[in-house]
Amino acid sequence: MKEGKIRFLSEMQKQVNEMERLLDRIADGDDASLPAQLYRYAHTLKGSAPIFGFASVGAVAARIADQWEWALEEEQNKASVCFVRKSVPGTKADLMQLKMEWNILQRELLTVEQNGQGDWQPAAALSGTLLVVDDDAALRSFLVRRLELDGYSVHEADSVDSAKLKLRERTYDLILLDLMMFPLSGYELFDELKEDPTLKWVPLIVLSARSDVRDKVRCLMLGANDYVTKPFEYDELAARIYSLLSRTRNFEQLAFRDPLTGVFNRRYFDHQLELELQRLARDPAPISIAFIDIDRFKRVNDTYGHAIGDLVLQGLAHLMQQHLRPTDFLARFGGEEFVAVMPNTTGEQAVSRMESVLQLARQQPIAEFEGQSFSITFSCGVAEWVPSLPMKQWVVLADEAMYRAKEQGRDQVVLAGYPEEAAQRISTEAGAGLKRVLIADDDSILRSMLASRLKKLPLQVAEAADGEEAFRYLSGNEVDLCILDGVMPKLDGFGLLERMKSDAEGRFRNTRILMLSGKKREEDIAKALRLGASDYMSKPFSLIELEMRVTRLLETER
Repeated sequence: MKEGKIRFLSEMQKQVNEMERLLDRIADGDDASLPAQLYRYAHTLKGSAPIFGFASVGAVAARIADQWEWALEEEQNKASVCFVRKSVPGTKADLMQLKMEWNILQRELLTVEQNGQGDWQPAAALSGTLLVVDDDAALRSFLVRRLELDGYSVHEADSVDSAKLKLRERTYDLILLDLMMFPLSGYELFDELKEDPTLKWVPLIVLSARSDVRDKVRCLMLGANDYVTKPFEYDELAARIYSLLSRTRNFEQLAFRDPLTGVFNRRYFDHQLELELQRLARDPAPISIAFIDIDRFKRVNDTYGHAIGDLVLQGLAHLMQQHLRPTDFLARFGGEEFVAVMPNTTGEQAVSRMESVLQLARQQPIAEFEGQSFSITFSCGVAEWVPSLPMKQWVVLADEAMYRAKEQGRDQVVLAGYPEEAAQRISTEAGAGLKRVLIADDDSILRSMLASRLKKLPLQVAEAADGEEAFRYLSGNEVDLCILDGVMPKLDGFGLLERMKSDAEGRFRNTRILMLSGKKREEDIAKALRLGASDYMSKPFSLIELEMRVTRLLETER
């Protein structure tokens, strides 16, 4: 059977090449007998492919045969020009798919044969989870199957909307994005990737049939890491993926990984937790953290030495990584302490998950050395985030719950308990004394950038997408500073200033205004200041300078 498959694939390659040649001649109107020849090639392939287990080839060949069956009926030959026009475009696409199928099957056969000999090594590839976004089903299927043969875990999406859904469900190491899709183009996904701080660092390769340099420049400026023009050689694409993943992981190892255990470090934890809270501000959902401390770890070091202690740390890190979800992340907080962040998880769910890990730690050795096994338990504190709870206080709550687990006898998981009224008090205290800033701008990307920057300061930050929305917010809330775009729909910044100035009740007398505008004329600046603006910045501007002006206007210490 193996010899038969090898011979079939060799003949299939010749047949597909011949069908391509015939199709070109048919399109040129060379010979009225050519359509029947093309049909016979497709019909032969349709019948023989399933015999060798190549059902996908047989299905494509059957489509081609169906499109050219009219050529066998002599009376239809008179109308062959009409039939040719209908049949040629679809057949071109089917022949392209047959060539991709041949590529896949040849690789699969080689893999099976050489794996059996024990000396085959896969082409250069890294493990990782990739997302292929393309509305071309044939190309998408080819890429998924081919990348899986190279050792990657591959998910697929046929539209921008389905890609957005998958990006919310799990974490990907790299995205392959088709630029020209229907009904939404790949450009629509750029906004999602740029606005979400947890996605903007995911490597992105754009695949496009457009070779216009303007498209390439636009994609690279929007954040793409590479741009590959269709049609492409798979080996070249595979090399680009490998190179990009290698560079990304080398950087990650240096910047964000604990060298001993391989899990994330404290620096990454602080950064990522802040990003998670920014995302929750836009899309509320439960999230919990678990603070883990190995029980009596000092005794392990004192009795067996630090080398064994290192093995224990590595073993626990490995155990937890195996039993956390892809969307969770684990960091070494310091010494024998770890912290796990679990998005979309309530406190009770996090307790259940960590108790399962603790049970596994009790049941099996965490490390072995020269025939000796080492077992441990750990104490764990879990805290669920509540709105407006500062990040540092959230971590402290989990840490305190962990210490209660120690005091209660170790080897257990404790949930940080604060009743509803206490949670409300935390929320109120967190917001008390903080000055409130409103960002009013119809540019969603700029608005998100400003909000992200200002949330690093001790401020409460709100957003409005147009002048009318901004006026409603200002009318119903005490706002210390409004960062106001000069040009917006419904009501522009100058119109909003006029409305605020004419307010008879004096509701806005304590609100300072920082005007942002692309207008740089002196009369525009003078008009803004005359209408009550406290400061004026022309676009484009430096984010650092903006932060300094906000600080000065609010007299807020960094």
